[in-house]
Amino acid sequence: MYNEPMLKDNALKGKTYVVTGGGSGLGKAMSTYFLQLGANVVISSRNFEKLQNTANELETLTGGKVLPVQCDVRHYEEVENMLAKALETFGKVDGLLNNAAGNFISPTERLSANAFDTVIDIVLKGSKNCTLAFGKHWIAEKQERATVLNIVTTYAWTGSAYVVPSATAKAGVLAMTRSLAVEWAKYGIRTNAIAPGPFPTKGAWDRLLPGDLQEKFDFKKKIPLRRVGEHQELANLAAYLMSDFSSYINGEVVTIDGGEWLQGAGEMNMLEAVPKEMWDMLEAMIRSKKRS
Repeated sequence: MYNEPMLKDNALKGKTYVVTGGGSGLGKAMSTYFLQLGANVVISSRNFEKLQNTANELETLTGGKVLPVQCDVRHYEEVENMLAKALETFGKVDGLLNNAAGNFISPTERLSANAFDTVIDIVLKGSKNCTLAFGKHWIAEKQERATVLNIVTTYAWTGSAYVVPSATAKAGVLAMTRSLAVEWAKYGIRTNAIAPGPFPTKGAWDRLLPGDLQEKFDFKKKIPLRRVGEHQELANLAAYLMSDFSSYINGEVVTIDGGEWLQGAGEMNMLEAVPKEMWDMLEAMIRSKKRS
């Protein structure tokens, strides 16, 4: 079931969504489902050739309309240009999905200041740039309703070693999500976020965990459901939160990680490693003490 589409046909018909980082990976998966549900989609990234190829592929696959726009979200004027092109092509924009991201898995002391800045600029500054540009437009136009959906991560609220720039940036995006949900609700703008667990994508995971590291650090072992996420599951959730079906959800962060962060958070969760035989021995010892 979790590989199947969730919403009814044409659930997003007439909507136009902008997806940053939409040329590959999870952005591409979410864009595909939006198109299948009848929406128009604007996809952006820095690599226009890859964007164009993705746009052609998705239009052929879904029969929908895709506008590829080269945009470096770190630069506000490029974001304004992306918005202008989306409006020129489709007339209006109903939702923004801040998906563009960057990350390094590294001991923090090994990172240069520039490497740290790169992640902060793409994730936090990029999300701010897009949200501010689109929000200003919606408010000025008195658009009846609009949606911002941010992709964060569970370590946005716990922090995490070895991904400190990403944790720092995502925590900022999380704060922005909750803050604007209150401030901009009066303008009909809903602001929510998704915190995904492991949803493997070929490109990103090969960069983060090269060689045999993916096998060495098997994420399935640290997820209570003992599997990683399927892209359609994330796409289902994103489509729901972008749609009018979720019109009473505002300021929410939905975790979709199979229970991963909770397993890491519990003080005694390491007892998962205790074998059945040892539990039998412990139970016998406890029973004997009760009798004495």
